Amino acid sequence: MSGALNGVRVLDLSRVLAGPFSTMILGDLGAEVIKVEAPGGSDDTRAWGPPFKGGESAYYLCTNRNKKAITLNLKTEEGKAVLKRLVVESDVLIHNFKYGTMEKWQLGYEDLKKLNPRLIYCSITGFGSTGPYKELAGYDYIIQAMSGLMSITGSEESGPLKVGVAITDVITGLYAVIGITSALYERERSGEGQSIDLALFDSAVSALVNVASNYLISGQLPKLLGNHHPNIVPYQTFPTKDGEMVVAVGNDRQFKKLCTLIGKEEWAQDERFATNDQRVRHRYELEALLSEVFKQKTAAEWRDLLNQEGIPCGPINNMKELFHDPQVAAREMVVSMQHPTAGDIRLVGSPLKLSRTPVQFRCPPPRAGEHTREVLRDLGIADREIEALKEKGIL
Repeated sequence: MSGALNGVRVLDLSRVLAGPFSTMILGDLGAEVIKVEAPGGSDDTRAWGPPFKGGESAYYLCTNRNKKAITLNLKTEEGKAVLKRLVVESDVLIHNFKYGTMEKWQLGYEDLKKLNPRLIYCSITGFGSTGPYKELAGYDYIIQAMSGLMSITGSEESGPLKVGVAITDVITGLYAVIGITSALYERERSGEGQSIDLALFDSAVSALVNVASNYLISGQLPKLLGNHHPNIVPYQTFPTKDGEMVVAVGNDRQFKKLCTLIGKEEWAQDERFATNDQRVRHRYELEALLSEVFKQKTAAEWRDLLNQEGIPCGPINNMKELFHDPQVAAREMVVSMQHPTAGDIRLVGSPLKLSRTPVQFRCPPPRAGEHTREVLRDLGIADREIEALKEKGIL
């Protein structure tokens, strides 16, 4: 069975998270992805642990399946020459070197499009190729702080907090997939490649969505609301008899149903709570009233009652609870693969469910340089030349 991106070859010069996450998605969709690292392996996440299994870090394993791995010293002319031969036969190149690095090596877009005018060239940096911050390094934590994400995450008691995963890397990785697949689609019409200038900072700013719009329209700085929503009430956590749960009432109709369910129909008629606009203005009064009600039953009891009435709610799962949830199994969101050194590994599956060209999990995350000989042979490079390159430290 062929994947949606079968026949597309991607050169992945990225490391850590945003780039490798995007190329894993492309690989899941059928693209041939060749991961290029410096000799010995230069993806920092190979050493980010514990936990490790069979010498492989869990962090590295999470974003590198469905790839072949080669090693090349791109600081040498021989290494650049090999990469350029790969570029001629590839559709996409993606990297996340610091601004100006690839150009310094004569491997920038303007250099490589001369070899392959159809090349899609995606550059991921912290702040992009323009602006006063273009030469600064970009790390997710810093981007979360500078983009405003931390200023709206947390509560007045906690102060600003980062999100529990490197969310700006994840968002940027998704934007990279969108940009690359869009450029591939456009190439079918024009026959030409193009460059994609993608910044973690820009991606994080775009993720502010309604909160950014609230500020741009009103001019008012958002407050730290913790588990509250800035525009919808009640849309938050509530204490129950045995712990907290989330209740997400998205409109006035659902609020009326909630009031009926808990035997407080009069609250739906109260001018303080009758409309979402008023509930937002009187959020703390309503929260105090609802909290006393939700404390009377367990989270499971409330979940059954609320679900029966179509009122959105959910438990606050930890990792163990999540991966024992039957919905995770039903959606095949955990996959098992056999790794040559780590043995049986369990990885998060793909959320993409394509009906005719489903994603496939063809090969486990590769060891550094695992496929160097195979890939170079396919380029027509003889074994004796490969050995000579190894001896010189090029591979």
